[in-house]
Amino acid sequence: QVQRVESGGGLVQTGGSLNLSCVVSGIDFRVITVAWYRQAPGKQREWLATIINDRRKNDAESAEGRFTISRDKAKKTVYLQMHSLKTEETAVYYCDYAYANKWSTNWGQGTQVTVPS
Repeated sequence: QVQRVESGGGLVQTGGSLNLSCVVSGIDFRVITVAWYRQAPGKQREWLATIINDRRKNDAESAEGRFTISRDKAKKTVYLQMHSLKTEETAVYYCDYAYANKWSTNWGQGTQVTVPS
């Protein structure tokens, strides 16, 4: 059974940094695609970044230059390093995975990031 666990969130001051982790087990980690999303209260889930093998793709303009996605195959972990965090980035951060171009059909619990004003 595939398990996906996000961690690393917390309370951080404006301008601070956090490094989120997403551990995916029970599947061949070498061939999956992993993406990070976030969902702020009352808003739709927003895609932030995707990593395919060792290629990276950051899409959200607000994250460009501040967020970096990476992976450690030995630890079966994908990271999202975030810098210069803003109040409006308070949200629950989720990771998702795809195997054979098929994304999972459910979401994990995510990890809460709070940037107080």
